[in-house]
Amino acid sequence: MGGVSQEQTTIRRRAVVTGMVQGVGYRWSAREEAHRLGVAGWARNRSDGSVEVEVEGDAASVERMIDWLRAGPPGSAVEEVRVTDAVPDGDDAFRIRQSD
Repeated sequence: MGGVSQEQTTIRRRAVVTGMVQGVGYRWSAREEAHRLGVAGWARNRSDGSVEVEVEGDAASVERMIDWLRAGPPGSAVEEVRVTDAVPDGDDAFRIRQSD
């Protein structure tokens, strides 16, 4: 009967993570965390030594993933995470992409 839909709004964010984030399992750990949080998207190494990540899902889960990106896995040393909005594209999983 009538009522307000409780459907979650899907958002997408792009993050560029700088610091000691390549060669330390950052992308693989990000994929595990994304699976745990139920978000989709991808991660890839960039030629400048940073890692680029796109995360898609409900706002709360995406923000939790961004918080995780700021901390990173053991062995990493995150200096900065630059986050921008991106357009949701319906990703259904979190993948590791080839480097740029």
